[in-house]
Parts: sequence; C-alpha cells; structure tokens
Amino acid sequence: MRRMGECFSFFSPLLNPESSEQVNALEKKFLQQIRTRRLIEESDKVLVAVSGGPDSMAMLSLFSAVKPVLHCELGVAHCNFQLRGEESDAEEQFVRAHSLLLGLDFFVERFDTRMYAGKWKKSIEETARILRYSFFEKVMQEKAYTRIATGHHVNDNAETILFNLFRGVSLPGLKGIRARNGKIIRPMLLFHKSDIISYLKEKGIASRTDTSNLVNDYDRNFIRNRVIPLIEERFPYKLMPSLQRLSEQAGELEEFLELYFADLVEREPGLSLTDGKLDVPALQRLMIFEQKEVFKRALLDMDAPVDAQTLQKLVDILHTQSGKMVMAGGHLRVHWKGGSLCFVRDSP
Repeated sequence: MRRMGECFSFFSPLLNPESSEQVNALEKKFLQQIRTRRLIEESDKVLVAVSGGPDSMAMLSLFSAVKPVLHCELGVAHCNFQLRGEESDAEEQFVRAHSLLLGLDFFVERFDTRMYAGKWKKSIEETARILRYSFFEKVMQEKAYTRIATGHHVNDNAETILFNLFRGVSLPGLKGIRARNGKIIRPMLLFHKSDIISYLKEKGIASRTDTSNLVNDYDRNFIRNRVIPLIEERFPYKLMPSLQRLSEQAGELEEFLELYFADLVEREPGLSLTDGKLDVPALQRLMIFEQKEVFKRALLDMDAPVDAQTLQKLVDILHTQSGKMVMAGGHLRVHWKGGSLCFVRDSP
C-alpha cells in the first residue's frame, strides 16, 4: 500500500499547475476510478476496444491522457461485423487512422456475423458479443495483453439491468455490468453519457454514429431510445441513481451468495453436482431460495438455460416422490431416482 507522500507524488503530474498539458476533470476522475478499483497495475498491457462511437473514442482519449501516469502499454482492437456495408468499413478505417495517429498498435477482425448467427441459431446481438470477446481473447493471448478495456458507462449499465429485468433474471442477475470481470475492465462505468459527449466536444475528438443504434428493432435499442427516456421524463434524475444502487446491491448480494454456497457445499457435498447427481434429502433440508440457487448452479454446470419457470419446476419436484421427471430446457432431463436427482442430457 502506498504511503500518503507516495500517493501525492504519484498524482502530482495531474495536480501540477505548471504542467504543459493540463488534465481535465473527467481525466482525473478516470484515473481515480482505475486506481480506486485497481483495474490496472503498472506494466499492464491494455487492449482498448474501440468501435469508433463516442464512448470508445472518449475512452481511448482518456487512456492516452493518463498513460504516462499509469505506466502501461496500450493497443487498439476493432471488430468489423460487416452488418452495415460501407458504413462498417468506414468505421474500421476511422479507428485505424486514429490509432496510427496516436502511435498505437491496431488489431482488426472482420466477421460474417449474419452467417454465424444463422449457424449458431442466435440473435445478431448475441452472436456479435460472442465474436467480439473471442477476438479480444485471441489478440490478448497472441500479443501478451493483460487487460481488455470496454467503454461501458452508467447508461449502458441501466440498459443492461432493465434488459435483464424484462428477461426475468434472479436478484443477483440485476447486478448489471461489473467494473471488472476477469481480464475485462470497464473504467468508465460511473460516467454518464452526457459527461462523455461534453468531453469529446471539449477535446475536439471526432466519433462515428452507428445508425443501427437508432433503430428500435433490437431490444436494447428499444430500451435505450424509448423506455429510459420515457421513465426519465416522468421521474427526472431518479432512474440512473436508483438503478446504479440496485446494481451495486445486487453485486454485493452475489458476492455474499458465492461465499455462502461455497461454505454450504463444503458442509453438504451432495449439493454440488457430482456425476450428474444432487442429493434429494440434502436439498429438502434447504429453504426455497437456497434450493433455487443450488439448481441454478447445477444448470449452469450442464450448460442449460436458467429461468424462473425451470427453477420452480425443479423445486416442485422435491415435493413429489421418487420416479418423477421434469425437463429443464430442451434436452436436459432431471429424474428423481432413489435418493438423487439425476441430470441427464439427451442427444439433440
């Protein structure tokens, strides 16, 4: 841990009025968030995910401003999902040119996103997310980057919480976006969209507009463009702080539950999925909330979808008798045999 004098010395380049390049308020806040949340350590190699939009362009500028203080290396990664023809290609060229102007290594991958979506039977949004993070992981492994930074902010977190709420997730699922998830960091998570736009104007930084974000065909776009503005019109300045508190509390709850269930499974081994089985008597001694959390972890271990209806069916089977069976997802059978619930995946 740094002593007070060391901390002052560390931040002095930002506080020195004689510095030739003054760092503005948002850049100081950006650095503070990185340090407070321990998102980056000295000598880290940070791969900055840049789409060309306002959020990622602001993040790239913020990183460039504080890079001398952080003592880290930067690189830029861009995904061309080839969904908007010339517009997608123009964004790629825009980010490439800006990265070269900053003297940063630039990595790009082009994807036939629609082809993969059809092949995987997933939505365009979900397919793009999988392709994006697979590409980031590949670059990190090949080029020895230690962190990947994305430009999610307060408004993105609000959209995610509402999106998850409408999908019917459990309480911990309302945690939204975390500032750190493994190697992925989100240093702008406490920034508001309005602050980001003001920063770009102040710095004279150009950005691109993804026209697909203006269309309400996608659920997230509908939440962003229609739902949130309507709520904010009726309850001004209340939605974002409320969702942020909910996100923090749900995240704290999840941390508690992880520790609680790690201890519970250690005391009751039959509550951990072993050879595809859970112990029925051990399950029946639990409260309903605990039962659902155990089932949720078992479903995730089996790569099966988790939803409220499935969890309730699994809880209900505990009030029947041996020999009963329920379906958990399209190809997963849960059969009560003897003293065990057996999770068996059928061939698709």
